[in-house]
Amino acid sequence: MQVAVIVPTYNEQENIESLVTQLLDLPIEVCVIVVDDNSPDGTGEIADRLALEHGDRVAVIHRPGKLGLGTAYVAGFKRAISDKVDLICTMDADFSHNPRFLPSMVEKVREGYDLVIGSRYVRGGGTSGCTFDRKLLSWGANAFARMALGLHARDTTAGFRCYRREVLQSMDLDAIKASGYSFLIEMLYRVQNQGWKVTDVPILFENRRLGASKISQDEITKAMRTVLRLARGRLLGESR
Repeated sequence: MQVAVIVPTYNEQENIESLVTQLLDLPIEVCVIVVDDNSPDGTGEIADRLALEHGDRVAVIHRPGKLGLGTAYVAGFKRAISDKVDLICTMDADFSHNPRFLPSMVEKVREGYDLVIGSRYVRGGGTSGCTFDRKLLSWGANAFARMALGLHARDTTAGFRCYRREVLQSMDLDAIKASGYSFLIEMLYRVQNQGWKVTDVPILFENRRLGASKISQDEITKAMRTVLRLARGRLLGESR
């Protein structure tokens, strides 16, 4: 199976080269699609150099500014779909998602699942370096999303994912309203409602060591609004 890993970036010059190198060194062969939102710290230029060094194993999508995590994923999805890649994975650029977990996620897809989520909240998973407040916020957001939307996955806000290409081809990606981190919740909700098989595999989520966090109070508010919007549609019988 051909595997593409989509990595959205904004000011990740401390992390991007090491991350791409570790991905390319995995025991499974992957290509990397970096989606850079015109990072002022030069992340995009580093990604361009990596693309020159590694040929067709690294591609870079340059966008004119910070347009949101959700639209960055969609841009990467469309590129990977056009390249006819079999499996399309997503992960953060800050090493909170360690590349070493990717092979086990790919193996789960090979076992017959359509979407595999790298999860903090299943047996064997966990977090490292996160404050108690952040852990509580994450746990509460996940519990709220699961209850309100009937989601089966344990880690509904996780960005470490592996999709079959057919899952993404079946969806109208441009119709997804959420644009920030709440995009992840809406994607999961739509995937589950279309009847695709979803599962979690355990990972250790590690708080970023370099660079600044992109999570803001505004993103948290947007996520709550997304869950409430989708819950209202669910109550009204809107399946998608």
